Amino acid sequence: MAKDKDRDFVEFIVKEIVTEPNDVEVTRQVDEMGVLLSVKVNPKDMGLLIGRQGSTAKAIRTLARIIGMRNNARVNLRIEEPEGGRAPSASGNKTKNVEDVMGELDM
Repeated sequence: MAKDKDRDFVEFIVKEIVTEPNDVEVTRQVDEMGVLLSVKVNPKDMGLLIGRQGSTAKAIRTLARIIGMRNNARVNLRIEEPEGGRAPSASGNKTKNVEDVMGELDM
């Protein structure tokens, strides 16, 4: 368990941030490049985890790297997108082609 300090630390932080802590899943992979921590959360919590302009995710990555440096390891954090890709925008806007826009102007 001592080797998983970085995973346990990131899991603790993420569970405290999100609204659905039971859905948090952190996996750890080690290869020649270092340690990769992959984080999965409930799709509703992606905004909370990433933060405004990515500030929360950047802070978590920084903390994970500090934990890694203390253990002589290179630690990277990957936040995995939920199944189905990104959620549609709140306004419901979809991409329009030129013909659609021209048709709307002819009202």
